[in-house]
Amino acid sequence: MSKKRGLSLEEKREKMLQIFYESQDFFLVYFWSLPSCAGNQLRNVYRKLESDVQSSERRLVELADQCNALKKGREESDEREEALSNLKKVEEKYNELKDEMAEYADNDPAAFEAMRDAISVAHAAANRWTDNIFTLRQWCSNNFPEAKEQLEHMYQEVGITDDLDYLEMPTGGN
Repeated sequence: MSKKRGLSLEEKREKMLQIFYESQDFFLVYFWSLPSCAGNQLRNVYRKLESDVQSSERRLVELADQCNALKKGREESDEREEALSNLKKVEEKYNELKDEMAEYADNDPAAFEAMRDAISVAHAAANRWTDNIFTLRQWCSNNFPEAKEQLEHMYQEVGITDDLDYLEMPTGGN
């Protein structure tokens, strides 16, 4: 049995170039064999662009007509100038009144009632949480009697002191 002799470097180079040129010829033949495909694609793109241009031109005409229609009745005249002046005065008066109402917003009965309701809800929530704290302290004392000092120290650290109590609803005179 004899060993099969491999290709030399020069033979490998020639083979690679031959494959390259043959494949290039193949692609050139393939490209030139389908010219109608590329032409069809270009024609389709051209048609689409043409239709886009036509629709844009139609839209431009429509907008120009609409602009001209809106200009009717807005021609410069003394009557129009007077109407615009009156409109500006009314807008200024509206803004002044709006600012004045904002100043009185604190005295609005509806806002005052909403604030009173919010205070009532906050008061109930604060007392509910106070009750939860008392319940938790009692539960911890009952279940961990040996850790009473550690629990008291922890309560002090988080701000739960002996003077913690329920909130009283303030009574205000109207």
